[in-house]
Amino acid sequence: MKQEIHPEVKEVKAVCACGESFMTRSTQSTIHVDICSKCHPFFTGKQKLIDAEGRVEKFKKKYAKK
Repeated sequence: MKQEIHPEVKEVKAVCACGESFMTRSTQSTIHVDICSKCHPFFTGKQKLIDAEGRVEKFKKKYAKK
C-alpha cells in the first residue's frame, strides 16, 4: 500500500433523524442519516412482506414435483 495517499479514517458520531446516535469510522467529521436500524420499518418489524397476486404460490404450483 502506498504511503500518504489514503485519507485519515477516524472514529465519528453518526446521528439519525429519529435521535439515535452511534459511533462508526469515517473520513468525515460527522455523519447525519435519515434512517437507521432503530427506526427502519424492516428492522422494527412494522414492515410486512406482501406477496403480490400470489406469485409465490403460482411459482410453487408451476414447479412442484408431481
